[in-house]
Amino acid sequence: MTTVYEILKDLKRFSNKEIKLAGWVRNNRDQKKFGFINFNDGSAFSGVQIVYADHLENFEEIQKLNVGTSIEVVGDVLLTPNRPQPFEIQAKRITVLGPSDETYPIQPKRHTREFLRENAHLRVRTNLFSAVFRVRSAASFAIHQFFKERNFVYVHTPLITASDGEGAGQMFGVTTLPLDKVPKTKEGEVDYKKDFFGKKTFLTVTGQLQVETYAMAFRNVYTFGPTFRAEHSMTQRHLAEFWMIEPEMAFADLEQMMEVIEDMVKYIINYVMKELPDDMEFFNKYVDNTLFDRLNSVVNSKFAKITHKEAIDILLNSKERFENKPEHGKDLGREHEKYLTDIHFSTPVFVTDWPKDIKAFYMRLNEDNETVRAVDLLVPGSGELVGGSQREERLDQLLNRMKEMNVPADGLWWYLDLRRYGGCVHSGFGMGFERMVMYLTGVENIRDVIPFPRTPNNAEF
Repeated sequence: MTTVYEILKDLKRFSNKEIKLAGWVRNNRDQKKFGFINFNDGSAFSGVQIVYADHLENFEEIQKLNVGTSIEVVGDVLLTPNRPQPFEIQAKRITVLGPSDETYPIQPKRHTREFLRENAHLRVRTNLFSAVFRVRSAASFAIHQFFKERNFVYVHTPLITASDGEGAGQMFGVTTLPLDKVPKTKEGEVDYKKDFFGKKTFLTVTGQLQVETYAMAFRNVYTFGPTFRAEHSMTQRHLAEFWMIEPEMAFADLEQMMEVIEDMVKYIINYVMKELPDDMEFFNKYVDNTLFDRLNSVVNSKFAKITHKEAIDILLNSKERFENKPEHGKDLGREHEKYLTDIHFSTPVFVTDWPKDIKAFYMRLNEDNETVRAVDLLVPGSGELVGGSQREERLDQLLNRMKEMNVPADGLWWYLDLRRYGGCVHSGFGMGFERMVMYLTGVENIRDVIPFPRTPNNAEF
């Protein structure tokens, strides 16, 4: 069995050769004596035209094939250099593998993204979504390749945890207790000792704390897997379930970590642009006609670096009228991020040294006792893409920060041990994988770059 991808990679080898393909009917235009099937097997962005004629024994059956039918085609490869498509297949035999009736929802016309989300099990058969998920696959491979080339160890961190790495409290609980008759203690509290794990557990919001333990043994490590946030957010940039890339590096400070972030972002972009030129051309033409300019600009630029205080000063001194006024000690809004990246610098920007009160407990406190060694990477056209920090390696400072932020120390005894037994300067960051895919494709809604989006009131499929 041959694939369209294999033929496209070596047209000369397949020219005038008989091949066998299997895939799905995208469209079927039947004439009196012949017909044309727009065929796609999922192996490449490009489909292929199947030309069939009345010499086929089942010609009348083939004429009536509906969109979505799966077929096997035996035929000759005919090169068509003067047409938009590089080749077509002259069919000798077409076999129906799986019929599709007239109720098939993905017809050869333009559908809204909302409609396609309601048919997420079939939307990947469209040009847009087949391209999105090829890019997702390639970007995933690029990430693993990037870290493999740098001798990082890949760690699988747990999805079920008893610790809240972000301190946000917006976590999904995991329990086997009967919800209609929850066991209680004498004090009237839920008796988690009778639960499966004997304690209160959650779906993880980050693998960072656990992967830090491996950095203290392997030096450079990373985890790449699903994370969960129970946020009632319906924006285009939030999901309840999403994937995170979280490297952790021992003996690396914030500056060294930023070098890795910049190299990684450029590596992913270069890899996807090289591996999937047809898919990327489609996005640049039909989704965002500034995509290539933006991605090439990122690859070819040196990322800017400013402190959070400098960022606020730039915003306050600008003539821009922001809906929300920027303030020292406060977080940056999307409008502030876009001004810094798209107007003031016209490049990606690292914003460092954030106010400690708006960052997590594990970030290293600066000497001013007001800011922490944290960094956000802001990119043009999108905003925040990566967040990270140099970790607090000093046990006394870490305990003070946990006390200030009401983070229970007893449940994180093992995390504190990393500072007791051979601790060192170390840093790490997290990148939301879906946001990277959005950036690569120009697709604006995060629900359209993950196979089956999980959002409030939606866990279909």
